[in-house]
Amino acid sequence: MLLSRARLVWLFALIVSGLSFIVSALLLQQVLMSGTIIYELGGWDAPWGIEYRIDKLNGFLLLIISAMSTLVLFAAQTSINKEIPAEKHTHFYILYLLSLTGMLGVVVTGDAFNVFVFLEISSLSSYALIALGKDRRALWAAYQYLILGTIGATFILIGIGLMYQMTGTLNMADLAARLPEVAQTKTVLTAFAFVITGVCLKLALFPLHLWLPNAYTYAPSIVTAFLAATATKVAFYLLIRFTYSVFGVSFSFTTLPLQFLFMTLGLLGIFVGSIAAIFQTNVKQIFAYSSIAQIGYMVIGFSISSVTGLTAALLHIFNHALMKGALFLALGAVVYRIGSVQINQFQGLGQQMPLTMAAILVAGLSLIGMPLTVGFVSKWYLLSALIEKGWWPVAVLILIGSLLTLVYVWKIIEAAYFKPSLSTNSTVNEAPLAFLIPIWLLVIANIYFGIDTRLSVEVAHSASESLLQAQGLVIP
Repeated sequence: MLLSRARLVWLFALIVSGLSFIVSALLLQQVLMSGTIIYELGGWDAPWGIEYRIDKLNGFLLLIISAMSTLVLFAAQTSINKEIPAEKHTHFYILYLLSLTGMLGVVVTGDAFNVFVFLEISSLSSYALIALGKDRRALWAAYQYLILGTIGATFILIGIGLMYQMTGTLNMADLAARLPEVAQTKTVLTAFAFVITGVCLKLALFPLHLWLPNAYTYAPSIVTAFLAATATKVAFYLLIRFTYSVFGVSFSFTTLPLQFLFMTLGLLGIFVGSIAAIFQTNVKQIFAYSSIAQIGYMVIGFSISSVTGLTAALLHIFNHALMKGALFLALGAVVYRIGSVQINQFQGLGQQMPLTMAAILVAGLSLIGMPLTVGFVSKWYLLSALIEKGWWPVAVLILIGSLLTLVYVWKIIEAAYFKPSLSTNSTVNEAPLAFLIPIWLLVIANIYFGIDTRLSVEVAHSASESLLQAQGLVIP
């Protein structure tokens, strides 16, 4: 046999993920052309049976998750050779596919209890993936994530149980029809509080973000790239699904002061995450704290509860996956070559690893929101949504937050391009092609979708319009 066993397993995982991406693209195309797809599992009619329901929102998420998983897997075999013992490679791919399956399951199911089941499949495999990190602190990071993730999952399960108690159904479309009749009861208010708090814990929304920095920093590089590009997007999808589709906009944003609460937490997330990132010396930790800030931008778009605001939030999900996928894969390439992501070890890497560092530069500019990159597009829509509402002070704070991003991205660029090489890095070469191909595909996507916004903006806008149309709130 020409291929080793681990390489065969990698190839199998890559093919499975690639096929998922193709199917996701076809499903999204079908949904855009023909409307929502409903599949009743085992032929049992909903709400008694379990149904899978794919509309524009989860079709968009399916595409993002499967695309990012496939690109990350392309570099996986090369990366884990350095970071994970050979005897654990097969376990790694099994856990990776379980995590991917869980995320895709959360997105496609139309059943609230199955959301919990798929979420736990994804979460349990993610805890184990993080624990595979070479640094012993990976075990502590996985344990922290396990404890906080389990609390979040328990909250979601309690909330689902309370909704079932009041309505007798678990089907999300059926819940949306029955909940308004009992919306003013304390049980439904409690269910809402439990579900939203649990989802926000999974999302790592400030101040429920404590599990994220260590999980991203000490996980194997490929796991960080995968989770940063997908996991928080799935949690954010649940936040939108439960508030907009299940409980409804009127209940979530009118009966309760959710708009003010999420706007405040989003802004705090941007400033606390960005300022914390500025003071880190580990580059993975810098971008981990940056993710908390980026979640803040998504949550602010979500809290505006207008078509433009929700479009901005969905665009930022798509764009953040491209940015953080490129950045964390590039950091994986740096770990592969020099075995460290401490910022003082980046000195001179601009000359020794020009393609990898150029990728970090472009993706970093995208993170700041420079024109001709995807980061600019989503921030433009976010600012437009805030100005539509007349919320100028929040728009100014968003711009200040972007300037903070410039500070921590500049620290990395300064070390790589404007400081002399370290003698210990004198023999460092460019990253292998297995890294460079997915990294640069993502970098090119960062530029392409920053110029040609037809796909991302049209799908995000159409999904937002559909969500608000369903509530009778769409703007003509």
